Amino acid sequence: MAMSPQQMQPASEAELAEAIGAAAGPLRILGGGTRPVGRPVTGAALSVAGLSGIRLYEPGALTLVVGAGTPLAEVEAVLAAEGQRLPFEPMDHRGLLATSDAPASGATGEPTIGGVVAANASGPRRVQAGACRDSLIGVRFVDGAGQVVRNGGRVMKNVTGYDLVKLMAGSWGTLGVLSEVAFKVLPAPESAATLVLEGLAPEAAVAAMAAALGSPYEVNGAAHLPAEHDGGRTVLRLEGFAASVAYRADALAAHLAHFGTAGQIEGGESAALWREVRDVAAFHDAPGDVWRLSARPADAPGLAAKAGGTALYDWGGGLLWLLVAEGTDLRARLGPFSGHATLIRAAEATRATIAPFHPEPAPVAALSAGLRRRFDPRGILNPGLME
Repeated sequence: MAMSPQQMQPASEAELAEAIGAAAGPLRILGGGTRPVGRPVTGAALSVAGLSGIRLYEPGALTLVVGAGTPLAEVEAVLAAEGQRLPFEPMDHRGLLATSDAPASGATGEPTIGGVVAANASGPRRVQAGACRDSLIGVRFVDGAGQVVRNGGRVMKNVTGYDLVKLMAGSWGTLGVLSEVAFKVLPAPESAATLVLEGLAPEAAVAAMAAALGSPYEVNGAAHLPAEHDGGRTVLRLEGFAASVAYRADALAAHLAHFGTAGQIEGGESAALWREVRDVAAFHDAPGDVWRLSARPADAPGLAAKAGGTALYDWGGGLLWLLVAEGTDLRARLGPFSGHATLIRAAEATRATIAPFHPEPAPVAALSAGLRRRFDPRGILNPGLME
């Protein structure tokens, strides 16, 4: 096991289990060293970067099994070589996560596939392909007692009573430390095109996105970009065989004609635009805190207006990225609403005083606490991160 006074880095699942089982106090779980979301965690650093590599890849079966510490870029490169991809389009948070007290932090480290799973990171294609957890078919992890647990694909021993594959996605390393993950993957499309509607107000943009997503034309990306950065463009993505994309783009433009005349971009320009949407590039290097709201699309324009600042709409308005003044308690400003708000980027002092994760209703909080007691009885895995 690679070890320094600051960080442990197991080279195998057995070493990971040994390190957790022998831990005398809290552990701060690290993937590729990118800046964390959530409350600051005090504890010995435990990195899974040593648990790297493709364990099984069967392109014909659309199945990939990979060590949790494998860089996301390596996974995507292996898939691209076979004309395949992760369906859920995981974002790269690095450019977004730089803060005023650590301006370079977002540019360091390397996103890992285990980190993607732990955060359930899902990009614009979620509206069609589902979230990360929907493509995840198996996990291996070490719980807080140092026991190796397996669930889903490549199962040797199942744990009955829990769907651990779904449970681990979005658990942020508080229930167990991932060592291996398995996915179903999909072929990359032959062609892509993006329709662009210019100058719509947020309410009209949400209505246009709803009309597009509700149409039969298989839209798999629907976003409204900040007026301050992109002139308020509303963008709609279509992918598939070239002839199908061309037909559907023309049909969708006609379907949305009452919202205005749609322009069209293709190829590299379209791909670059959706990388910017995926990674919230409009907020990179911009001063302020970044919040991520999940809400009903119809509520999104009102929430954005009440929040102030700058807004980027994704998932047809179901996902709202907000850039607001540093130190803003956005939940207090918005009051109760149907959805939840997560503080994604802020100085450490702000993350220590404002709960980054949305408070859970009492019954859900009790269930979450019970799960943590079951999987981390000593309370050593990222303690306090999600409080």
